[in-house]
Amino acid sequence: MRLFTDRGYDAVTVADVAEAVGVSAMTVFRHFPTKEDLVLIDQPARLIAERVATSSATHPLVRRVGGALVEAATALTGGDGDDRDEPAANELFLLDCLRLMVSTPALRARHLDSQYTLQQTIVDALGDDATDPDAAFRAQSATSACPAAMHTALTRWAEDNGQTKLPELIAQALAAAFGDDAVATGRRD
Repeated sequence: MRLFTDRGYDAVTVADVAEAVGVSAMTVFRHFPTKEDLVLIDQPARLIAERVATSSATHPLVRRVGGALVEAATALTGGDGDDRDEPAANELFLLDCLRLMVSTPALRARHLDSQYTLQQTIVDALGDDATDPDAAFRAQSATSACPAAMHTALTRWAEDNGQTKLPELIAQALAAAFGDDAVATGRRD
């Protein structure tokens, strides 16, 4: 990440990354099939899917998905409500990744592709009856719209250098899109 932020994403090769960490380029490619994979991590999708799968099926879809997005952001940033003024190391790493994503066309395109994968992961985690076309449509709609609101929050978070806690921004974006009841007021509400 340091190489990308210092030199610019397009100026750094996988060979440069391999040299910086003391491994061969082939080793880097074994763990990261593409250069974009060095920046865009899939950990959030797994966290979100876990949170969705354990959410109460009695809640509306948007609330289940939105709550999972906020909880995953909390877990990824360590944003558990403390009053730190400065972002933690994991937040700084995520901010660097987001800044690169926003400023690099190849990463933006890959991020948009990952949004579709996230949508499918969430639909699978919901476990709804896929044979009911109306239920499937509702699930696809909610799982498409919620990550779009999250993307807006992520972009804002990167633009304001992490000054507002990411979970709070995601909750605000979801509330702006779906109303105040879109996100639970307490964890696992």
